[in-house]
Amino acid sequence: MIDDRAGRLLLVRKAGARRFMLAGGKIEPGEAPLDALLRELDEEIGLTLSDEDARYLGRFSAPAANEPDHIVDAEIFHVRASHLPQPRAEIEAAVWVDHVEAAAMPLAPLVRDHILPLARTLCAAYEPLVVSLSKRGRSLSR
Repeated sequence: MIDDRAGRLLLVRKAGARRFMLAGGKIEPGEAPLDALLRELDEEIGLTLSDEDARYLGRFSAPAANEPDHIVDAEIFHVRASHLPQPRAEIEAAVWVDHVEAAAMPLAPLVRDHILPLARTLCAAYEPLVVSLSKRGRSLSR
């Protein structure tokens, strides 16, 4: 899950697919999940990261978007980057969207059921706190 520090999430769509999903892919035999993430993000959207750039969030399962009768079992990491994605390999589109825009898009079940709720929580935790001063005192808002 990649967010841009401004509350937007990066979603991709594979060529020939209808639903948007997270960038990433399958773990190769003998490959660690973090190594797979770093390889896949470079291959799919041209994003080069180091191990320290990704925070492990957990393992999530959902019906596969493009493979009927299959379940996706995903190791999810959180990355903060303001990268201009360059769709490569099988990726046809890569877009930055806020939570409202994402909810209106055709999404892979993993994104719809797990990632959007998680992203809302993570982005809210990083929302800047705005302090405004007035004659009557100060007010705090998010």
